[in-house]
Amino acid sequence: MNFGLSEEQEMIVNTVRSFVEKEIYPHEDLVEQSAEVPREIAEDIKQKTIDMGFYACNFPESVGAAGLSHVDFALVERELGRGSMALTHFFGRPQNILMACQGTQVERYLKPAIRGEKRDALAMTEPGAGSDVRGMACSAQRDGGDWVLNGNKHFISGAEHADFVIVFVSTGVDETPRGPKKRITTFLVDRGTPGFTIREGYKSVSHRGYKNMILEFDNCRLPDAQVLGEVDGGFSVMNEWLYATRITVATMAVGRARRCCEYALNYAAERKQFGQQIGKFQGVSFQISDMITEIDAADWLTLASAWRLDQGLPANREIASAKLYASEMLARVTDTTLQIFGGMGLMSDFPIERFWRDARVERIWDGTSEIQRHIISRDLLRPLTLYFLKQRCLPQEPEQILGLMSYIQQD
Repeated sequence: MNFGLSEEQEMIVNTVRSFVEKEIYPHEDLVEQSAEVPREIAEDIKQKTIDMGFYACNFPESVGAAGLSHVDFALVERELGRGSMALTHFFGRPQNILMACQGTQVERYLKPAIRGEKRDALAMTEPGAGSDVRGMACSAQRDGGDWVLNGNKHFISGAEHADFVIVFVSTGVDETPRGPKKRITTFLVDRGTPGFTIREGYKSVSHRGYKNMILEFDNCRLPDAQVLGEVDGGFSVMNEWLYATRITVATMAVGRARRCCEYALNYAAERKQFGQQIGKFQGVSFQISDMITEIDAADWLTLASAWRLDQGLPANREIASAKLYASEMLARVTDTTLQIFGGMGLMSDFPIERFWRDARVERIWDGTSEIQRHIISRDLLRPLTLYFLKQRCLPQEPEQILGLMSYIQQD
């Protein structure tokens, strides 16, 4: 891995950072106060992103997009992380899972999403099924030649703007050694489809203006043409295309932490107490030293996981480590910055209290910290579990052993 950025990557970083500073920062106070993004501002951001050639830059050139590598796209997301998510949402990064579109779906969903003509949203989470995706109750049943969807989704980001939603639902149950295991299928559901309702979600203290919505399906009828991927193949589609969303959380956490650290540095250099800048006090200078060390560590951990994807190497554990460490690092950095600012850090005159609030959700969405630790530990322990199983198996029980090994590998 080359630890330096190429000339092209430096240009990507400078271009996106300049865009965020000029087009995003000026509107942040308005969005923070109103919890809304005015339509004209949203459309202006989207059009300028298209004009720059960065809209849908996470998609390959083969479908008419910029075709950035995983590392290049991580750099884009890192710089976007410096700005308000409610505003950078309109920078336009459709869900990569749309690459699973086939046949007429390519012209109806994939290409319009890449061109910015249609907006998408991804719907997995339910009131009773967050990290436990297989626990979802939202289901689809066969009725004649169609599917009939029933159930609810919540915490669905971007659905208020979406022209269509990518929905994961249960379409059957398999019996396994550990009990029933639901099969999952992915559907493309257009706004306005009978039986499909999008309504306002909950009020969140994190990322004001970046709304979460509630989706309701009441005998919503869909033809087979709306299935994305294969029937009962939702997990295959998910595993192939959604793994990188955790990198997005990690990179944006790094970008926000760097912006926060810059505020802390400037304040420590300007603020005086007891006749000198507070940055000269060891209690403050050491905190700043720890902050930048953790930020750099999270940055390299994240870029390394993106690099592994570019090399075609396994990266599930590395991505989980990046998401875990970067999101928890951001919590520490925002809290330390607020402490350096003292009482002023809690005042809305500075964006510090906003960074502090916004940081909290990063340890929850796209897989909680606990889920990331589970992924990491499972990746480390699974080979040993298989090894010891082979060592202890009895020759007269080959079928049972093969069944257990297969289950462990899939779990």
